[in-house]
Amino acid sequence: MERALGRLLRRVRAGDRHLAWNDPRFADAPASLRLASAAFADGGAMPTRFAGAGVGENVSPPLDWSGTPAGTSAFALIVEDPDAPAPRPIVQLLAVGVPADCSGLREGALSPASGAGIAFGRGLFGRLGYMGPRPVHGHGAHRYVFQLFALSRPIAVGDRPDLAEVLAAMRGAVLARGKLVGLYERA
Repeated sequence: MERALGRLLRRVRAGDRHLAWNDPRFADAPASLRLASAAFADGGAMPTRFAGAGVGENVSPPLDWSGTPAGTSAFALIVEDPDAPAPRPIVQLLAVGVPADCSGLREGALSPASGAGIAFGRGLFGRLGYMGPRPVHGHGAHRYVFQLFALSRPIAVGDRPDLAEVLAAMRGAVLARGKLVGLYERA
């Protein structure tokens, strides 16, 4: 049944225009951060280990970055699925307050239980922390867009903010950004 629904909805996609990366408030920020993972290449398939609960282990992949501009006070990391059959991309992760002296995150660090000192906002269904890929069977490959933003100041958000609150707080604070895309498909 799920595969049939996935095939039926195959052409229904949220699209890229609503990704945080494409928010007009950040259009002037240079794409000078280089974001990478030792677990998969940019545009490559993500190992099942990093897929969501019930499919994989729901462990966040290791991430590394470089090109941090002078004046960076913190980072924000947002992961979205623009290929979900929904009106807007699905928020897989909202992480704010990543320390400025970080140049990466170890595997599994994007969980509230990791003790990494990162604050998390609400993703799909109000969940906090990393939520790995779990696209509908038969819907085709989905892109998981990891978007890193270097911020000139820590952003002030309430407890468990949503994407709109985080993006509004980032206005005027984005110094640079970087992007990494991982693919995942459930045939």
